[in-house]
Amino acid sequence: MDYSGGVQVAVEYGAISADHLEHTGPEEWDALARSDTMPVLLPGATFFLEMEYARAREMIDRGLPIALATNYNPGSCPAGNMQFMMTLACLKMKMTTEEAINAVTLNGAHAMDLSYRLGSITVGKKANVFITAPMPSYEYFTYAFTSPLVETIILNGKITEI
Repeated sequence: MDYSGGVQVAVEYGAISADHLEHTGPEEWDALARSDTMPVLLPGATFFLEMEYARAREMIDRGLPIALATNYNPGSCPAGNMQFMMTLACLKMKMTTEEAINAVTLNGAHAMDLSYRLGSITVGKKANVFITAPMPSYEYFTYAFTSPLVETIILNGKITEI
């Protein structure tokens, strides 16, 4: 969306999320802050299309939650690697690794109206998790973005193949 009023329309009609927020500013952020609409940033599309990155740091500093997604598709983002999306968010949008983790888990679930059963390890929720290779800290996940750090995935209670 590009200063088109699209964010305000999304908020007015109670959209669960609003995506493609590369060209938004204080007016759009204020509208989002007064709503339950989750801002979703798509750093992979921005990377592939060589666009200006969304101003995540400013949005977060204003108190907005952020979700991250890939926008995986053949036209604007042929990359579905969430580790890379998190790295782009940290390097290009000035998010911390902790913020990026929250953006792809709990906030990502909220952006799909699934936070009541997914997105965090909480009693009563599905524990979809992945187990990594040993790392010096969780920040290493966004630092070593081309390293295959995920060793095991547990999805719907079952270990799945990577």
